[in-house]
Amino acid sequence: MHLGVDSFVSSVTDPTDNQVIAPEERMGHLLEEIALADQVGLYSFGIGEHHRSEYYDSAPSIILAAAAARTENIRLGSAVKVLSADDPVRVFQEFATLDLISKGRIDLVVGRGSFTESFPLFGLDLADYDSLFAEKLDLLLQIRDNVEVTWSGRHRPALNRQGIYPRPLQDPLPIWVGVGGTPESFARAGLLGLPLMIAIIGGEPRQFAPLVDLYRRAGAQAGHPPEQLKVGLHVFGFVAETTTAAADTIYPGWNEMFTKISRERGFARPSRQQFDATSGPNGAFFMGDPKTVADKILRVSEQLGGVDRLSLQMTNPRLAHSDLLRGIELLGTEVAPLVARA
Repeated sequence: MHLGVDSFVSSVTDPTDNQVIAPEERMGHLLEEIALADQVGLYSFGIGEHHRSEYYDSAPSIILAAAAARTENIRLGSAVKVLSADDPVRVFQEFATLDLISKGRIDLVVGRGSFTESFPLFGLDLADYDSLFAEKLDLLLQIRDNVEVTWSGRHRPALNRQGIYPRPLQDPLPIWVGVGGTPESFARAGLLGLPLMIAIIGGEPRQFAPLVDLYRRAGAQAGHPPEQLKVGLHVFGFVAETTTAAADTIYPGWNEMFTKISRERGFARPSRQQFDATSGPNGAFFMGDPKTVADKILRVSEQLGGVDRLSLQMTNPRLAHSDLLRGIELLGTEVAPLVARA
């Protein structure tokens, strides 16, 4: 199993002096984090996409280009690219260009996103939430598989024997589908034979086993070989020297982040009790010392019938840069070897 890190590039208030890190400094910190992940042998680093004041990742391809120029081995990708709100032609061109810059180290993970700010921002109707993604994914795959494309749909002007350039180094460019918890999304990815990236942000990971089984059955029925039906997980987590230190380091920022989201969505205010329960052996957060995290990764992989890739989303708005660097180091030098030896 391959391990990596995902980042939403959140604005950070330094917990040591309660000062907000300037955006340009935060970007510098992010590139240091990606370079360290490369140095300690982690497999991947992903950048999300949000259009909100508390995140700096509205243009992930630009961040990934900077990261590609500073790294040598680590795979770089989207976590996820909000395809519904973008043009598949431009998305392909950007990520094909990234693939050339990185010499073939790019993964494009596409999804609909868990926030909806991009819809009004780009003049889209939220009522088209499902049809936008399905149609744009169809076009993206046609572009990937054909240099010259003829296509028509509802949400974008038609293409008539248009050449799409540049072409990526990888052939084909890896395209993953990012999903939440709807059976239709799992089945669609299986029918298309695309690898699956599951965002687990609550509940218990083992509850996704029936959906993963649905994905694999749909893929098999469509004639796709088992090795093509890869499963990845995007999860919240953090690694520290002790489990208590990991939880205490992450909790203030987690509480700030989810208090804001809960207020926006009308949910109950989060609590430390809820956080600790979700960080426990069966919860959605992968939190603890290296052995605790490694054991949980292996246990969840077994529960889901085998996981090919797992990425920890370790950033939050009150996490010191030094603590995040240490978490990345422990993930690469201690957790990854424990998982690899199992």
